[in-house]
Amino acid sequence: METVPPSQQALTEALGLSEEILRNIELGGLPLTQIALKTSRLARLLNDLEMHKIMQFEVSGYPSAPSGVPAEAFRLATIAGRQFKVKDSEDGTSKQVIYYESIGSLEQSIGVMNSALQAAQDPSISVSSANPNQVVGIPIGHQYERNEIRYNAAVAASRLSGRQAFVYQYVLAKNYELKYSGIADDVFSRIRQRVDSSIGKTVPDAVQKLSSVYDNLRSTNTEDWSNACHSCRRILQDLADAVFPPQQDRVVIINGKEQTIKMGEANYINRILAFVEDRSESEKFQSIVGSQLRFLGDRLDSVFEAAQKGSHTVIMNQAEADRYVVYTYLILGDVLSIIPS
Repeated sequence: METVPPSQQALTEALGLSEEILRNIELGGLPLTQIALKTSRLARLLNDLEMHKIMQFEVSGYPSAPSGVPAEAFRLATIAGRQFKVKDSEDGTSKQVIYYESIGSLEQSIGVMNSALQAAQDPSISVSSANPNQVVGIPIGHQYERNEIRYNAAVAASRLSGRQAFVYQYVLAKNYELKYSGIADDVFSRIRQRVDSSIGKTVPDAVQKLSSVYDNLRSTNTEDWSNACHSCRRILQDLADAVFPPQQDRVVIINGKEQTIKMGEANYINRILAFVEDRSESEKFQSIVGSQLRFLGDRLDSVFEAAQKGSHTVIMNQAEADRYVVYTYLILGDVLSIIPS
């Protein structure tokens, strides 16, 4: 099932929330349970269903039964880094297990064990001058009890530290992703604004078709994503008709051999390339635009041909359709940049 991308409003809220969670962890003062709840909300805002479920288990504890941990819960616990190995006392083999206590239980356990250690302190205890590591005056049973408390407290502290590191790494990664996506969105917005404001002079109907493209991209239907690509193809065809109408084929010399470049009505990619080559003196510009345009044209044509045969499954996900729309805008911007205003 395709996950619906989060809205811009959700992304904006997620960025602010990620900053808040990072401050909570780095500056301290907030129980990790509350931080995990905030992280659960962050995952929900980003439609990260798997991490949202993991955070629910981190807060409430992973399910367990005498027969063991359910397979799905075990898988999520492994992703969360809760697995460790234990050795069978009978045959010596090792097996992978998880600790399933909630973050709150770990926090509470540490508090209880610290209190138990404090209560177990004996004011008459002294340290041997001959061996500073030897505690004098404690019955052997009490020493074992305290050592066990210390050991259990250390294990709980280590596990809690692991939970904090897991949450921090996830939130930090999402924070960087959200910041980068914001930068990319700003860059694309500037390109889109330049294209939208100028393309109407060259291709009058393009603005309306670009509006249709965005309507189709917002859909969750794969057929609508294909339709967005069809609209991009029609816009490029209209651009070719405007800047380099169909004409006789060109004959060029490549590596000493004559080659015919078709310039007919269907050869819209060739016609745009010919316009770029005629108008731009930069070979590097011609090469970059040419490689991008050929790739995009081939892909849009394949989507169109598949649709003609009744197939609407060529565009597999929304991200792919988004990519072709961005490529179309980039090419439109490059071509329009060499048209006198």
